Amino acid sequence: MSDSEKTPVATSAASSQVSPHLDREWLRQMLDQLCEFDRESATQGEHDAAAWIVERLADERVEGRVEVEQVHGTYWWPLGLGVAAGALAGIASLKARTRKGRLAAAGLAGAAAAGIASDYPPGPRWIRKLLPKRPTHNVVAELGPPDAEKTIVIVAHHDSAHAGLLFHPAVPDNLSRRFPILWDDAETSPPMMFPVLGGPVAVALGSLIGSRLLTKIGTFLSAGAVPVFADIGARPAVPGANDNGTAVVLLLALARALKERPTEKLRVMLVSTGSEESFSEGMKAFGERHFPELPPESTFFCCVDTLGSPHLNLLHGEGFLKMHEYPADLIEMTEEIARELGIWLYPNLRLHNGTDGLESLVAGYPTISMCSVTDYKAPANYHWKTDTPDRIDYGTLADAIRLTEGLVRRLDQRWL
Repeated sequence: MSDSEKTPVATSAASSQVSPHLDREWLRQMLDQLCEFDRESATQGEHDAAAWIVERLADERVEGRVEVEQVHGTYWWPLGLGVAAGALAGIASLKARTRKGRLAAAGLAGAAAAGIASDYPPGPRWIRKLLPKRPTHNVVAELGPPDAEKTIVIVAHHDSAHAGLLFHPAVPDNLSRRFPILWDDAETSPPMMFPVLGGPVAVALGSLIGSRLLTKIGTFLSAGAVPVFADIGARPAVPGANDNGTAVVLLLALARALKERPTEKLRVMLVSTGSEESFSEGMKAFGERHFPELPPESTFFCCVDTLGSPHLNLLHGEGFLKMHEYPADLIEMTEEIARELGIWLYPNLRLHNGTDGLESLVAGYPTISMCSVTDYKAPANYHWKTDTPDRIDYGTLADAIRLTEGLVRRLDQRWL
């Protein structure tokens, strides 16, 4: 579907004027301004971006606030330390002359594997609890009746990711050309984090059973991951237009639309988290602060992330290790709204990674997660320096805004 075919709905059937919140010049202007900030997780730039969002909400006569939380702010340090420990354990095991020495190495590798596994959302993140903390900045705004019994929480994030050779755009291109059958049939993204955990696990198992081959494989995987994380940590943050400036602009567009025509029975929380790119630390902190006051039976979460690729889609599941399925009835409901609006959704995709939606999903809330992909079933310009406003498919972004507003209107009329 071309960008020209993704035409925002007009204000009425008799009007040729595009609704103000779908005006592409305005959407591009907002995205250009946001991408002027260096939005690395838990930095001053992230804070400045959060303050900018509050100012733009005020332009729409919506009051927003910044909630400051304490987080670590990276993922390459906790995971890098974990794989480094796995590599050291493997070397120690291979050099050990006694079973006792190999068992000690197995213990170290096992601890490293447990630490890595816990760092994948929505885990307890044990390693990073030992690392330095710094402030991150969540933006929260509320619209609709303050005493409403039902609430929808729409979650974006305004920080941007570090680049890395691991994310080079040539990777999905080359894989799809070399393995077209596997790529065409795939319904999940590649499990990129499996080898990170697999290295220390292989060292631990190899040391326990006395397999030097398995220990060598685990040592190789662990040692090989160290420079990958070092490369990511050493690179600057990308502009982050698609991931996830597009979703921030969606929040601003919804604020404009909902201020113009408020909901009647539904409270709407617009949330933009910080430190999503450090494994959803901002969203985890939001949950610790707000989940106790948001009953699962009356709260719906809609996560919006990377909305500027050619094809809009709803995730059917996500998870770093275990695949957590999104509720089929909620996907069906949202797909029905999309059909009514004439919006095509790329079908049946799952993510071996995690968006902020994973936190609310695992916590037991009705949740959907809306993203977008290229023909290679991956976000466009993902974690790369080319993630700039001029490369956004604004038709997809407009469709995402229309669909999210449609979901809000639907829940305002009739709850789940």
